[in-house]
Amino acid sequence: MSLRTKLKHLTCIRTFSHISTPHHHQQQHRRRRHQQPPKQDPHSLLKEDPIQVLSDLWVRTFSNRNQTHFSNLTGFISKLDLWVLAYQRTCAHFTGSFPARHAVQSHVLNNLLSLRNAVVRGQFQWNMKTQPYIQNPNDKIPFSKLSSRKRLMILNEKEPPFQDFVVQELLLMILEPVFEPRFSRKSHAFRPRRNAHTVIRTIRSNFAGYVWFLKGDLTQVFDKLDVNLMVEYVEKGVTDPKVLILIKSGLKAVSKTGHVSDEKITRKRKKKKGLKRKKVLDEDEAKPDPYWLRTFYDFAPVEAAKVPNYGYCGILSPLLANIYLNELDHMMEEKVIGFFHSYPSDDNLIDDCGIRTPSWPEFVRGGAKDKPKKMDYIRYGGHFLIGVRGSRKDAVEIRDSIIEFCANKYALKLDESKVEIEHVTRGVQFLDHVICQRVIYPKIRFASNGGHIVTQKSVGSLLSVTASLQQCIRQFRRLKFVKGDKDPEPLPCTPMLYCGQAQTNAQMNKFLETMADWYQYADNRKKVVGFCAYIIRSSVAKLYAARYKMKSRAKVYKKASRDLSRPLRQSMDNRTPEYADLLRLGLADAIEGVRFSHMSMIPSCDYTPFPRMWVPDHERVLLDYIKLQDLKFFCELQRSVKDGSLCSPQDMLGEIVWDYKTLGARNLGFQRGKRNLEF
Repeated sequence: MSLRTKLKHLTCIRTFSHISTPHHHQQQHRRRRHQQPPKQDPHSLLKEDPIQVLSDLWVRTFSNRNQTHFSNLTGFISKLDLWVLAYQRTCAHFTGSFPARHAVQSHVLNNLLSLRNAVVRGQFQWNMKTQPYIQNPNDKIPFSKLSSRKRLMILNEKEPPFQDFVVQELLLMILEPVFEPRFSRKSHAFRPRRNAHTVIRTIRSNFAGYVWFLKGDLTQVFDKLDVNLMVEYVEKGVTDPKVLILIKSGLKAVSKTGHVSDEKITRKRKKKKGLKRKKVLDEDEAKPDPYWLRTFYDFAPVEAAKVPNYGYCGILSPLLANIYLNELDHMMEEKVIGFFHSYPSDDNLIDDCGIRTPSWPEFVRGGAKDKPKKMDYIRYGGHFLIGVRGSRKDAVEIRDSIIEFCANKYALKLDESKVEIEHVTRGVQFLDHVICQRVIYPKIRFASNGGHIVTQKSVGSLLSVTASLQQCIRQFRRLKFVKGDKDPEPLPCTPMLYCGQAQTNAQMNKFLETMADWYQYADNRKKVVGFCAYIIRSSVAKLYAARYKMKSRAKVYKKASRDLSRPLRQSMDNRTPEYADLLRLGLADAIEGVRFSHMSMIPSCDYTPFPRMWVPDHERVLLDYIKLQDLKFFCELQRSVKDGSLCSPQDMLGEIVWDYKTLGARNLGFQRGKRNLEF
């Protein structure tokens, strides 16, 4: 056989082998699929300002309320600038400092790029601790170089990895502007610029004149949640499959920790008895909350104590809870309008505007026999409050409708204990404030004999919102500041035993200032804050008596004065050691006294009127900006300025610049002073 025929035979065999083995094509396809794409330079992808991107998203969603539907959010998820901002916010939570954008290192940008690619391609998994895309800034040693024991301990920890927090932060930044315009104004929890103070001020402004109150508890939603129903509500605003898969997998995630390994670790820990070594924190490690802040958090009311946490969604859970309960808010808004219009119209009835004083919203005039039915609704987290002006039968019908709605919509079985009906005369407690009603008697005539009341005529009723002193005593007793109920006796503040006098007073002052701010809108603010100041001052005085061996509070007050501002002596020296050190270093001149030692120092209640249709500042600015973007509105605004012979800011600035160029600085000031004298 010649050489030419042999070569032809070999080529035929090679082509036949390629044709007859399709498995070879599958292997090539798998190799191409598993081949890593060419690496991108992360610095070349940082082109936009993330704040501007999010601001444009807020403007877009607020310009078309309840109409903007996002079917594709991949463009926002693919922006590396947003990932860097999410990383910065997450680092601020873990380390306590917000890193600058230019300070983010190159390897961190590469890790963020790989995390972004995994999320975009659908390869990201929650709670993946074995192969993390990005490392916690507090962890100095990577996971791959840790010992087997430490790896096992990390895998058994309940806290999710650092990369989960970054993904949660990114989803929160994107989804919050999408759903915020869809939320009801009656919802005040877990939303920007809305808090418990706005709830109390809204109650003061809008709930005057109501007789029956309904208190509802829906915290079961925070414990048990229908995942499919939640995804259905999220789909009303976002239908991007990648976002929905992320949320659904985070809600359905189950912890993978093993019980056997937990038992082994607990057995090993039980063998080691004795004192625990205190951990020394690194310079870049987040410091724990100070004592005053932890104490104030323990004072949180029942309505604000529980925060939702669904699976691995983390900080995204409060937003999801608001999306879930938004259906109830809109249903109650429709019921509020229908309840008012259901009353038969009559010319003799007094309109709501006639019995309400805008400058004094808590006061409602009396004298009308038949007042129109009215109700209002407000929700904070998993608790809501409904005020009804009508009969008890109306309140019972509203309660039955709410129970039926929750059973049909959320599959929640609420009994009457979860939706209580209370009369305003008994006092309704909400957010540690008691809502009650006082009748005002401006004219009282007395008889000449014995001073008996002959006639008394009430002008109206006044809504009173006071702080619950009994609840405050219970919280102090739970924190072991006092003992007893009727006559509480202060106990020494033992957690501050090893702190100096200056540090102890500073911690207690911050706590008292925060308590005074919390009870800012309570009628009895002076009384409650004065009681808190008495308990704190007495507890600290007992602590100083035990530390400096003075036997009683009286001796401490005698040497340190009423506000404990004078330094106490521990030995023959007239100065305390920590105070002497501060004086020598020049860090302090005097010890700060405990605040609110006199009633005159406590600020009074803030009675500033609250608008009925209140809108937060950021929403008002957004709406004004959207109006100015409309050319028709802008032209009408310019026409009104010209018709009113007013001067626009642009014209005024142009005039100032022209006068400065033509007259100079000195002559400009002289001319403006002359104009002011003429006016």
